[in-house]
Amino acid sequence: MPEPKGYLTTHILDTAQGIPAAGITILLYRVSGNSHSKIAETVTNADGRTDSPILGAAEFKTGTYELIFQVGPYLRAAGLAQGETLFLDDIPIRFGMDDPAAHYHVPLLLSPYGYSTYRGS
Repeated sequence: MPEPKGYLTTHILDTAQGIPAAGITILLYRVSGNSHSKIAETVTNADGRTDSPILGAAEFKTGTYELIFQVGPYLRAAGLAQGETLFLDDIPIRFGMDDPAAHYHVPLLLSPYGYSTYRGS
């Protein structure tokens, strides 16, 4: 029987409006020291989730990663942010994954002037 493989998922909830945040581009980078290698790019669907894991079991490796949530265009389109320079535009979240068989879930709770994240399930 093959050994179980880990994978990474995410989703975004717009806490200002109480809805899933659709249409947000998310970038995933593998981090090694000062080096960043982009390994995935996706967009959230109507449920604020990605259609598949952002890092599937076949590509999963332990290590340090960074998700970059490009929220600026979403906040502008929703009428939640104005002006040339936004308070929040790209939100980077750096985290580590050390269990090769675990499901890691890194959600983003978003408002125009703040955000939070946690290790979900």
